[in-house]
Amino acid sequence: MEERLLVTASPHIRDHSTTRGLMGAVVAALMPCVLASALIFGARALLLVAVTALACVAFEALYEWLNHKANTAGDLSAVVTGIILALNMPVNMPLWIAVVGAFVAIVIVKQLFGGIGYNLANPALVGRIVLFLGFTTRMTAYVYPDMAVDALASATPLAGTVDLGAVNFLDMFLGLHGGMLGETCVLAILAGFAILLATGAIQAAIPVSIVATCYILTLLYTGDPYVALMECMGGGLLFGAVFMATDYVTSPFTTRGKLFYGIFIGLVTFLIRHFASMNEGMSFAILLGNLMTPWFNEWGHQKPLGYKKAKKAGKKGGDA
Repeated sequence: MEERLLVTASPHIRDHSTTRGLMGAVVAALMPCVLASALIFGARALLLVAVTALACVAFEALYEWLNHKANTAGDLSAVVTGIILALNMPVNMPLWIAVVGAFVAIVIVKQLFGGIGYNLANPALVGRIVLFLGFTTRMTAYVYPDMAVDALASATPLAGTVDLGAVNFLDMFLGLHGGMLGETCVLAILAGFAILLATGAIQAAIPVSIVATCYILTLLYTGDPYVALMECMGGGLLFGAVFMATDYVTSPFTTRGKLFYGIFIGLVTFLIRHFASMNEGMSFAILLGNLMTPWFNEWGHQKPLGYKKAKKAGKKGGDA
């Protein structure tokens, strides 16, 4: 068989990391959110996560079998997609709808574009958006914990009926309010973030730039630092910034590109939340960021040390 050299975009870095190892680190980082969702919403949260993850693995294996491709289910990327997708649903989501989301994420967004490494957008993110647009009532039918405080017992924190200035910090930090499984408990998200940083799975540039941009813009708009903090702690901003915007395939690879990307997502999220008809704009902001990643890579491309732009050759006087 003829051997061909596959040349890809720089940077070319030698590393001993494997896809399975990186995905394993992400699975470990997601476990605090899975555990927190079970403690807050009950055992059905675990059932939803298990069914969605298994559906993603099954769809990937089945698609590759039907197309006579190597089985990549063992690299854990489908497991990561399934867990993230499940954590983007309310606990009472019908299981069959979760399976539909898994099909969209794995078959349509990932495999039809060529499999891992070729998708244009985060599969779990697109799965969430499709479910939100197609099953809006189900995706917004939040279940509220029995221990939820009165201020958060009848609406999500970002709903217009909630006075964020009156919301208790500890209740928001521990996730004692309604919402998607993975977005409620800030403590669990930060624990996962720490695991990702400690294992070298991600860099802090993207999550920090997203949250900082959204906080600063909200602070300038509202004039209240506490309200700005509550907005950053609610509505999936932290979960999306840590686990979805940092997807390896659909996020920039240069540090400068990551910062442009993060600032862009924070800006779009702020604009949708305050000037559009949706309380939660993080998913659409990340999707736009994913589609613009090639441009961020080009714009943020870092020049080699000592690089000097070549001068254009020109004619002087009567030179030939």
